[in-house]
Amino acid sequence: MESIITSHAKEIGKLERTGAHSHIRGLGLDDKLEGRPNSQGMVGQLKARRAAGVIVKVIKQGKISGRAIMMAGAPGTGKTAIAMAMSQELGDVPFTSIAASEVFSLEMSKTESLTQAFRRSIGVRIKEETEIIEGEVVEIQIDRSVTGVGPKSGKLTLKTTDMETIYDLGQKMINSLTKEKVMAGDVIQIDKATGRITRLGRSFTRARDFDATGPDVKFVQCPEGELQTRKEVLHTVSLHEIDVINSRQQGFLALFSGDTGEIKSEVRDQINQKISDWCEEGKAEIVPGVLFIDEIHMLDMECFSFLNRALEDNMAPVVIMASNRGVSRIRGTNYQSPHGVPIDFLDRLLIISTQPYTPDEIKQIIKIRCDEEEVDMTDDALEVLTKVASETSLRYAIHLISTGHLVAQKRQSSKVDVVDIKRVYSLFLDEARSVQYMKDYQDEFLYNEIAPSSSSDMAVDQAVV
Repeated sequence: MESIITSHAKEIGKLERTGAHSHIRGLGLDDKLEGRPNSQGMVGQLKARRAAGVIVKVIKQGKISGRAIMMAGAPGTGKTAIAMAMSQELGDVPFTSIAASEVFSLEMSKTESLTQAFRRSIGVRIKEETEIIEGEVVEIQIDRSVTGVGPKSGKLTLKTTDMETIYDLGQKMINSLTKEKVMAGDVIQIDKATGRITRLGRSFTRARDFDATGPDVKFVQCPEGELQTRKEVLHTVSLHEIDVINSRQQGFLALFSGDTGEIKSEVRDQINQKISDWCEEGKAEIVPGVLFIDEIHMLDMECFSFLNRALEDNMAPVVIMASNRGVSRIRGTNYQSPHGVPIDFLDRLLIISTQPYTPDEIKQIIKIRCDEEEVDMTDDALEVLTKVASETSLRYAIHLISTGHLVAQKRQSSKVDVVDIKRVYSLFLDEARSVQYMKDYQDEFLYNEIAPSSSSDMAVDQAVV
Protein backbone atom coordinates (compact mmCIF):
# COMPACT_ATOMS: atom_id res chain seq x y z
CA MET A 1 0.00 0.00 0.00
CA GLU A 2 2.81 2.39 0.90
CA SER A 3 4.57 1.94 -2.45
CA ILE A 4 1.31 2.62 -4.33
CA ILE A 5 0.70 5.87 -2.46
CA THR A 6 4.31 7.02 -2.89
CA SER A 7 4.36 6.44 -6.64
CA HIS A 8 1.02 8.21 -7.03
CA ALA A 9 2.35 11.22 -5.10
CA LYS A 10 5.42 11.40 -7.34
CA GLU A 11 3.24 11.46 -10.47
CA ILE A 12 1.13 14.30 -9.08
CA GLY A 13 4.28 16.23 -8.15
CA LYS A 14 5.27 16.43 -11.83
CA LEU A 15 2.12 18.34 -12.74
CA GLU A 16 2.58 22.10 -12.78
CA ARG A 17 -0.66 24.05 -12.92
CA THR A 18 -1.16 27.78 -12.70
CA GLY A 19 -3.98 28.55 -10.29
CA ALA A 20 -5.76 31.78 -9.50
CA HIS A 21 -3.47 32.39 -6.51
CA SER A 22 -0.43 30.28 -7.39
CA HIS A 23 1.70 33.44 -7.54
CA ILE A 24 1.15 34.17 -3.84
CA ARG A 25 4.27 33.45 -1.73
CA GLY A 26 3.40 35.36 1.46
CA LEU A 27 1.97 38.60 2.82
CA GLY A 28 4.93 40.70 1.67
CA LEU A 29 5.65 42.28 5.07
CA ASP A 30 8.98 43.33 6.60
CA ASP A 31 10.17 42.58 10.16
CA LYS A 32 8.12 45.50 11.52
CA LEU A 33 4.98 44.13 9.81
CA GLU A 34 4.99 47.06 7.39
CA GLY A 35 3.66 46.12 3.96
CA ARG A 36 5.89 46.43 0.91
CA PRO A 37 4.08 47.88 -2.14
CA ASN A 38 4.93 44.82 -4.28
CA SER A 39 6.37 41.74 -2.60
CA GLN A 40 5.81 37.96 -2.56
CA GLY A 41 3.08 38.25 -5.17
CA MET A 42 1.02 40.73 -3.11
CA VAL A 43 0.27 44.20 -4.42
CA GLY A 44 -1.47 47.05 -2.57
CA GLN A 45 -3.92 46.46 0.33
CA LEU A 46 -1.21 47.59 2.78
CA LYS A 47 -3.58 48.13 5.68
CA ALA A 48 -5.36 44.79 5.25
CA ARG A 49 -2.05 42.91 4.84
CA ARG A 50 -0.62 44.48 7.97
CA ALA A 51 -3.71 43.49 9.95
CA ALA A 52 -3.39 39.95 8.58
CA GLY A 53 0.31 39.94 9.54
CA VAL A 54 -0.56 40.78 13.15
CA ILE A 55 -3.04 37.87 13.23
CA VAL A 56 -0.43 35.49 11.72
CA LYS A 57 2.17 36.50 14.32
CA VAL A 58 -0.24 35.86 17.19
CA ILE A 59 -1.30 32.51 15.71
CA LYS A 60 2.33 31.40 15.39
CA GLN A 61 2.90 32.17 19.06
CA GLY A 62 -0.03 29.86 19.85
CA LYS A 63 -1.53 32.38 22.28
CA ILE A 64 -5.01 32.66 20.81
CA SER A 65 -7.68 30.27 19.62
CA GLY A 66 -11.38 30.57 19.03
CA ARG A 67 -11.09 34.04 17.52
CA ALA A 68 -12.97 35.01 14.36
CA ILE A 69 -11.80 37.44 11.69
CA MET A 70 -13.82 38.65 8.71
CA MET A 71 -12.39 40.09 5.51
CA ALA A 72 -15.02 42.28 3.91
CA GLY A 73 -14.70 44.00 0.56
CA ALA A 74 -15.97 44.23 -2.99
CA PRO A 75 -15.40 41.34 -5.42
CA GLY A 76 -11.87 41.19 -6.82
CA THR A 77 -10.17 43.13 -4.01
CA GLY A 78 -7.89 40.30 -2.84
CA LYS A 79 -9.73 38.75 0.12
CA THR A 80 -8.97 35.14 -0.84
CA ALA A 81 -5.45 36.16 -1.91
CA ILE A 82 -4.75 37.50 1.60
CA ALA A 83 -6.11 34.27 3.12
CA MET A 84 -3.83 32.19 0.86
CA ALA A 85 -0.88 34.43 1.80
CA MET A 86 -1.65 33.81 5.48
CA SER A 87 -1.57 30.04 4.87
CA GLN A 88 1.86 30.42 3.22
CA GLU A 89 3.16 32.45 6.18
CA LEU A 90 1.85 29.95 8.77
CA GLY A 91 3.94 27.06 7.39
CA ASP A 92 3.20 23.81 9.24
CA VAL A 93 0.26 25.26 11.20
CA PRO A 94 -2.94 23.46 10.05
CA PHE A 95 -4.89 25.52 7.50
CA THR A 96 -8.28 24.38 6.18
CA SER A 97 -10.14 26.21 3.43
CA ILE A 98 -13.81 25.60 2.63
CA ALA A 99 -16.65 27.40 0.88
CA ALA A 100 -19.76 28.02 2.96
CA SER A 101 -21.92 26.14 0.44
CA GLU A 102 -19.95 22.92 1.16
CA VAL A 103 -21.68 22.74 4.54
CA PHE A 104 -25.03 21.91 2.91
CA SER A 105 -24.78 18.22 2.04
CA LEU A 106 -27.12 15.24 1.94
CA GLU A 107 -24.51 12.95 3.52
CA MET A 108 -24.23 14.67 6.89
CA SER A 109 -25.80 17.44 8.94
CA LYS A 110 -24.64 21.05 8.75
CA THR A 111 -23.29 21.01 12.30
CA GLU A 112 -21.35 17.79 11.66
CA SER A 113 -19.81 19.28 8.51
CA LEU A 114 -18.70 22.39 10.43
CA THR A 115 -17.40 20.26 13.33
CA GLN A 116 -15.25 18.23 10.95
CA ALA A 117 -13.92 21.43 9.38
CA PHE A 118 -13.08 22.76 12.85
CA ARG A 119 -11.25 19.58 13.86
CA ARG A 120 -9.31 19.47 10.57
CA SER A 121 -7.94 22.87 11.56
CA ILE A 122 -6.62 21.74 14.95
CA GLY A 123 -3.31 19.89 14.91
CA VAL A 124 -1.79 17.59 17.51
CA ARG A 125 2.02 17.38 17.65
CA ILE A 126 2.84 13.94 19.05
CA LYS A 127 6.36 13.39 20.35
CA GLU A 128 7.92 9.93 20.35
CA GLU A 129 11.42 8.53 20.55
CA THR A 130 12.58 6.03 17.98
CA GLU A 131 15.82 4.10 17.46
CA ILE A 132 17.57 4.74 14.18
CA ILE A 133 20.73 3.46 12.50
CA GLU A 134 22.56 6.12 10.50
CA GLY A 135 25.80 5.66 8.64
CA GLU A 136 27.70 5.49 5.36
CA VAL A 137 27.34 2.33 3.28
CA VAL A 138 30.72 0.63 2.85
CA GLU A 139 29.58 -2.55 1.12
CA ILE A 140 26.40 -4.45 0.24
CA GLN A 141 26.57 -8.22 -0.28
CA ILE A 142 23.46 -10.03 -1.51
CA ASP A 143 23.51 -13.86 -1.72
CA ARG A 144 21.10 -15.49 -4.15
CA SER A 145 20.39 -19.19 -4.55
CA VAL A 146 21.76 -20.97 -7.61
CA THR A 147 18.27 -21.81 -8.91
CA GLY A 148 17.07 -18.24 -8.40
CA VAL A 149 14.20 -19.48 -6.22
CA GLY A 150 13.98 -18.95 -2.49
CA PRO A 151 14.65 -16.17 -0.03
CA LYS A 152 17.62 -13.86 -0.44
CA SER A 153 20.10 -13.03 2.28
CA GLY A 154 22.99 -10.68 2.57
CA LYS A 155 25.18 -8.38 4.63
CA LEU A 156 25.31 -4.60 4.94
CA THR A 157 28.44 -2.82 6.16
CA LEU A 158 27.86 0.64 7.68
CA LYS A 159 30.34 3.04 9.20
CA THR A 160 30.59 6.38 10.95
CA THR A 161 33.73 8.40 11.63
CA ASP A 162 34.16 6.41 14.88
CA MET A 163 33.04 2.83 14.15
CA GLU A 164 32.09 0.24 11.53
CA THR A 165 29.55 -2.63 11.83
CA ILE A 166 28.22 -5.47 9.66
CA TYR A 167 24.44 -6.18 9.70
CA ASP A 168 22.68 -9.30 8.41
CA LEU A 169 19.97 -8.56 5.87
CA GLY A 170 16.64 -10.33 5.36
CA GLN A 171 14.33 -10.41 2.35
CA LYS A 172 12.40 -7.27 3.37
CA MET A 173 15.51 -5.15 3.95
CA ILE A 174 17.05 -6.30 0.66
CA ASN A 175 13.90 -5.26 -1.20
CA SER A 176 13.96 -1.85 0.54
CA LEU A 177 17.62 -1.29 -0.37
CA THR A 178 16.92 -2.26 -3.97
CA LYS A 179 13.89 0.02 -4.16
CA GLU A 180 15.84 3.02 -2.81
CA LYS A 181 18.76 2.18 -5.17
CA VAL A 182 21.24 2.28 -2.29
CA MET A 183 24.88 1.74 -3.26
CA ALA A 184 28.30 1.97 -1.62
CA GLY A 185 29.08 5.56 -0.63
CA ASP A 186 25.48 6.52 0.19
CA VAL A 187 24.59 7.84 3.64
CA ILE A 188 21.38 6.15 4.79
CA GLN A 189 19.06 6.16 7.79
CA ILE A 190 17.19 3.03 8.95
CA ASP A 191 14.22 3.17 11.32
CA LYS A 192 14.54 0.07 13.52
CA ALA A 193 10.83 -0.03 14.41
CA THR A 194 9.50 -0.01 10.84
CA GLY A 195 12.57 -0.98 8.79
CA ARG A 196 12.12 2.09 6.61
CA ILE A 197 15.28 3.15 4.74
CA THR A 198 15.92 6.78 3.79
CA ARG A 199 18.75 7.97 1.55
CA LEU A 200 20.18 11.15 3.06
CA GLY A 201 22.68 11.74 0.27
CA ARG A 202 26.11 10.78 -1.01
CA SER A 203 29.20 10.94 1.18
CA PHE A 204 31.73 13.71 0.45
CA THR A 205 34.50 11.11 0.57
CA ARG A 206 33.02 9.46 -2.54
CA ALA A 207 32.52 12.71 -4.48
CA ARG A 208 35.26 11.78 -7.00
CA ASP A 209 33.86 8.33 -7.84
CA PHE A 210 32.13 9.68 -10.95
CA ASP A 211 33.27 12.27 -13.48
CA ALA A 212 29.81 13.87 -13.59
CA THR A 213 26.72 13.81 -11.38
CA GLY A 214 23.14 14.98 -11.83
CA PRO A 215 21.70 18.11 -10.19
CA ASP A 216 19.62 16.01 -7.79
CA VAL A 217 22.68 14.38 -6.17
CA LYS A 218 23.18 15.72 -2.64
CA PHE A 219 26.52 15.36 -0.83
CA VAL A 220 26.55 15.05 2.98
CA GLN A 221 29.15 14.45 5.67
CA CYS A 222 29.76 10.98 7.06
CA PRO A 223 27.87 10.70 10.41
CA GLU A 224 29.81 10.93 13.67
CA GLY A 225 29.57 8.89 16.88
CA GLU A 226 27.55 5.71 17.35
CA LEU A 227 25.71 4.03 14.48
CA GLN A 228 22.62 3.40 16.59
CA THR A 229 21.05 6.46 18.19
CA ARG A 230 17.74 7.53 19.71
CA LYS A 231 15.93 10.36 17.97
CA GLU A 232 12.85 12.35 18.95
CA VAL A 233 10.34 12.40 16.12
CA LEU A 234 7.40 14.81 15.85
CA HIS A 235 4.24 13.69 14.08
CA THR A 236 1.60 16.33 13.35
CA VAL A 237 -1.91 15.04 12.72
CA SER A 238 -5.29 16.75 12.83
CA LEU A 239 -8.00 15.92 15.34
CA HIS A 240 -10.27 14.92 12.46
CA GLU A 241 -7.79 12.28 11.29
CA ILE A 242 -7.68 10.83 14.81
CA ASP A 243 -11.50 10.88 14.88
CA VAL A 244 -11.76 8.93 11.62
CA ILE A 245 -9.12 6.36 12.58
CA ASN A 246 -10.88 5.63 15.87
CA SER A 247 -14.44 5.60 14.51
CA ARG A 248 -14.08 3.34 11.46
CA GLN A 249 -13.29 -0.37 11.27
CA GLN A 250 -10.83 0.10 8.41
CA GLY A 251 -8.88 2.68 10.49
CA PHE A 252 -6.64 5.08 8.58
CA LEU A 253 -7.71 3.58 5.23
CA ALA A 254 -11.00 5.47 5.66
CA LEU A 255 -9.01 8.70 5.15
CA PHE A 256 -8.09 7.57 1.62
CA SER A 257 -11.51 6.15 0.70
CA GLY A 258 -13.31 9.29 1.93
CA ASP A 259 -15.71 7.19 4.01
CA THR A 260 -15.78 9.46 7.05
CA GLY A 261 -19.53 10.01 7.56
CA GLU A 262 -20.89 11.32 10.83
CA ILE A 263 -18.75 10.67 13.93
CA LYS A 264 -20.35 10.11 17.32
CA SER A 265 -19.79 12.75 19.99
CA GLU A 266 -18.79 10.02 22.48
CA VAL A 267 -15.79 9.12 20.28
CA ARG A 268 -14.70 12.75 20.12
CA ASP A 269 -15.04 13.16 23.91
CA GLN A 270 -12.81 10.13 24.51
CA ILE A 271 -10.23 11.45 22.04
CA ASN A 272 -10.28 14.90 23.66
CA GLN A 273 -9.69 13.31 27.05
CA LYS A 274 -6.80 11.21 25.74
CA ILE A 275 -5.18 14.21 24.02
CA SER A 276 -5.49 16.22 27.26
CA ASP A 277 -3.74 13.40 29.16
CA TRP A 278 -0.93 13.33 26.60
CA CYS A 279 -0.51 17.10 26.86
CA GLU A 280 -0.20 16.87 30.67
CA GLU A 281 2.39 14.09 30.31
CA GLY A 282 4.39 16.09 27.75
CA LYS A 283 3.81 13.55 24.97
CA ALA A 284 1.82 15.93 22.78
CA GLU A 285 0.83 19.54 22.30
CA ILE A 286 -2.17 21.20 20.69
CA VAL A 287 -1.52 23.37 17.60
CA PRO A 288 -4.49 25.70 17.01
CA GLY A 289 -4.74 26.22 13.27
CA VAL A 290 -6.84 28.31 10.90
CA LEU A 291 -10.21 27.61 9.27
CA PHE A 292 -10.97 29.81 6.26
CA ILE A 293 -14.65 29.98 5.26
CA ASP A 294 -15.24 31.77 1.96
CA GLU A 295 -18.62 33.30 1.06
CA ILE A 296 -19.72 33.30 4.72
CA HIS A 297 -23.06 34.90 3.79
CA MET A 298 -24.15 31.52 2.35
CA LEU A 299 -24.54 30.07 5.87
CA ASP A 300 -27.96 30.11 7.56
CA MET A 301 -29.07 30.93 11.13
CA GLU A 302 -28.49 27.37 12.38
CA CYS A 303 -24.86 27.48 11.22
CA PHE A 304 -24.25 30.90 12.79
CA SER A 305 -25.77 29.70 16.09
CA PHE A 306 -23.46 26.68 16.01
CA LEU A 307 -20.41 28.86 15.25
CA ASN A 308 -21.31 31.11 18.20
CA ARG A 309 -21.03 28.12 20.52
CA ALA A 310 -18.12 26.38 18.76
CA LEU A 311 -15.86 29.44 19.01
CA GLU A 312 -16.13 29.33 22.81
CA ASP A 313 -14.69 25.80 22.99
CA ASN A 314 -11.16 25.29 24.35
CA MET A 315 -10.18 23.38 21.21
CA ALA A 316 -11.25 25.92 18.59
CA PRO A 317 -9.14 27.20 15.69
CA VAL A 318 -8.87 30.78 14.48
CA VAL A 319 -11.72 31.23 11.99
CA ILE A 320 -11.19 33.60 9.05
CA MET A 321 -14.21 34.48 6.92
CA ALA A 322 -14.70 36.39 3.70
CA SER A 323 -17.76 38.14 2.32
CA ASN A 324 -18.39 40.47 -0.62
CA ARG A 325 -21.98 41.32 0.33
CA GLY A 326 -23.29 44.60 1.66
CA VAL A 327 -26.54 44.79 3.62
CA SER A 328 -28.29 41.60 2.51
CA ARG A 329 -30.79 39.03 3.69
CA ILE A 330 -29.63 36.37 6.16
CA ARG A 331 -30.12 32.99 4.50
CA GLY A 332 -33.31 31.25 5.67
CA THR A 333 -34.84 34.41 7.14
CA ASN A 334 -36.48 37.65 6.00
CA TYR A 335 -34.13 39.78 8.10
CA GLN A 336 -31.40 41.90 6.57
CA SER A 337 -28.00 42.43 8.14
CA PRO A 338 -24.54 43.77 7.14
CA HIS A 339 -22.67 41.18 5.01
CA GLY A 340 -25.58 38.75 5.44
CA VAL A 341 -24.30 37.90 8.96
CA PRO A 342 -26.41 38.18 12.15
CA ILE A 343 -25.58 41.18 14.34
CA ASP A 344 -24.79 39.09 17.44
CA PHE A 345 -22.27 37.02 15.47
CA LEU A 346 -20.87 40.10 13.75
CA ASP A 347 -20.08 41.50 17.19
CA ARG A 348 -17.61 38.62 17.75
CA LEU A 349 -15.58 39.40 14.64
CA LEU A 350 -12.45 41.42 13.98
CA ILE A 351 -13.23 42.96 10.59
CA ILE A 352 -10.50 43.64 8.00
CA SER A 353 -11.66 45.72 5.03
CA THR A 354 -10.15 45.59 1.55
CA GLN A 355 -10.16 48.56 -0.85
CA PRO A 356 -10.45 48.63 -4.68
CA TYR A 357 -7.11 48.55 -6.51
CA THR A 358 -5.70 51.65 -8.18
CA PRO A 359 -4.76 51.51 -11.91
CA ASP A 360 -1.03 51.30 -11.02
CA GLU A 361 -1.69 48.37 -8.67
CA ILE A 362 -3.79 46.65 -11.32
CA LYS A 363 -0.92 47.01 -13.79
CA GLN A 364 1.53 45.44 -11.34
CA ILE A 365 -0.85 42.53 -10.65
CA ILE A 366 -1.24 41.87 -14.39
CA LYS A 367 2.57 41.90 -14.74
CA ILE A 368 2.88 39.32 -11.94
CA ARG A 369 0.23 37.13 -13.58
CA CYS A 370 2.03 37.36 -16.93
CA ASP A 371 5.23 36.16 -15.28
CA GLU A 372 3.35 33.36 -13.50
CA GLU A 373 1.71 32.18 -16.73
CA GLU A 374 4.99 32.66 -18.68
CA VAL A 375 3.45 35.14 -21.12
CA ASP A 376 5.44 37.96 -22.76
CA MET A 377 3.37 41.09 -23.31
CA THR A 378 4.22 44.40 -24.93
CA ASP A 379 3.96 47.63 -22.94
CA ASP A 380 1.10 48.88 -25.13
CA ALA A 381 -0.85 45.67 -24.61
CA LEU A 382 -0.25 45.93 -20.88
CA GLU A 383 -1.67 49.46 -20.87
CA VAL A 384 -4.74 48.34 -22.81
CA LEU A 385 -5.30 45.37 -20.49
CA THR A 386 -4.96 47.66 -17.45
CA LYS A 387 -7.64 49.96 -18.92
CA VAL A 388 -9.88 46.93 -19.56
CA ALA A 389 -9.45 45.82 -15.93
CA SER A 390 -10.30 49.31 -14.64
CA GLU A 391 -13.48 49.50 -16.72
CA THR A 392 -14.65 45.89 -16.25
CA SER A 393 -13.01 43.75 -13.55
CA LEU A 394 -9.54 42.51 -12.64
CA ARG A 395 -10.61 38.88 -12.92
CA TYR A 396 -11.88 39.39 -16.47
CA ALA A 397 -8.59 41.04 -17.49
CA ILE A 398 -6.55 38.19 -15.99
CA HIS A 399 -8.58 35.69 -18.02
CA LEU A 400 -7.58 37.56 -21.19
CA ILE A 401 -3.85 36.94 -20.56
CA SER A 402 -3.83 33.24 -21.44
CA THR A 403 -6.42 33.60 -24.21
CA GLY A 404 -4.47 36.50 -25.70
CA HIS A 405 -1.33 34.37 -25.60
CA LEU A 406 -3.07 31.65 -27.61
CA VAL A 407 -4.17 34.20 -30.23
CA ALA A 408 -0.59 35.55 -30.41
CA GLN A 409 0.72 32.03 -30.97
CA LYS A 410 -1.82 31.58 -33.76
CA ARG A 411 -0.26 34.49 -35.64
CA GLN A 412 3.22 33.12 -34.80
CA SER A 413 4.19 35.92 -32.43
CA SER A 414 6.18 35.42 -29.22
CA LYS A 415 4.62 38.48 -27.54
CA VAL A 416 1.03 39.42 -26.85
CA ASP A 417 0.23 42.72 -28.57
CA VAL A 418 -2.70 45.15 -28.60
CA VAL A 419 -4.27 43.37 -31.59
CA ASP A 420 -4.43 40.13 -29.58
CA ILE A 421 -6.08 41.83 -26.61
CA LYS A 422 -8.65 43.45 -28.91
CA ARG A 423 -9.34 40.10 -30.55
CA VAL A 424 -10.05 38.23 -27.29
CA TYR A 425 -11.96 41.25 -25.93
CA SER A 426 -14.35 40.93 -28.87
CA LEU A 427 -14.60 37.15 -28.49
CA PHE A 428 -15.33 37.00 -24.74
CA LEU A 429 -17.89 39.26 -23.10
CA ASP A 430 -17.44 40.79 -19.69
CA GLU A 431 -20.30 40.91 -17.19
CA ALA A 432 -21.62 44.35 -18.22
CA ARG A 433 -21.68 43.59 -21.97
CA SER A 434 -23.27 40.21 -21.29
CA VAL A 435 -26.10 41.86 -19.32
CA GLN A 436 -26.58 44.42 -22.10
CA TYR A 437 -26.71 41.63 -24.70
CA MET A 438 -29.40 39.87 -22.66
CA LYS A 439 -31.45 43.07 -22.44
CA ASP A 440 -31.21 43.62 -26.20
CA TYR A 441 -32.20 40.07 -27.13
CA GLN A 442 -34.31 39.04 -24.14
CA ASP A 443 -37.32 38.09 -26.29
CA GLU A 444 -35.27 35.42 -28.06
CA PHE A 445 -34.19 33.71 -24.81
CA LEU A 446 -36.07 30.66 -23.57
CA TYR A 447 -38.46 31.04 -20.60
CA ASN A 448 -38.23 34.82 -20.68
CA GLU A 449 -40.66 36.24 -18.11
CA ILE A 450 -40.01 39.94 -18.69
CA ALA A 451 -42.67 41.72 -20.73
CA PRO A 452 -41.31 43.65 -23.74
CA SER A 453 -42.85 46.91 -22.49
CA SER A 454 -41.04 46.73 -19.17
CA SER A 455 -37.67 45.77 -20.64
CA SER A 456 -36.23 49.20 -19.91
CA ASP A 457 -37.17 48.88 -16.25
CA MET A 458 -35.76 45.38 -15.84
CA ALA A 459 -33.67 45.01 -12.68
CA VAL A 460 -30.70 42.72 -13.10
CA ASP A 461 -29.19 41.11 -10.05
CA GLN A 462 -25.54 41.25 -10.98
CA ALA A 463 -23.85 37.96 -10.25
CA VAL A 464 -20.59 37.88 -8.36
CA VAL A 465 -17.85 36.42 -10.51
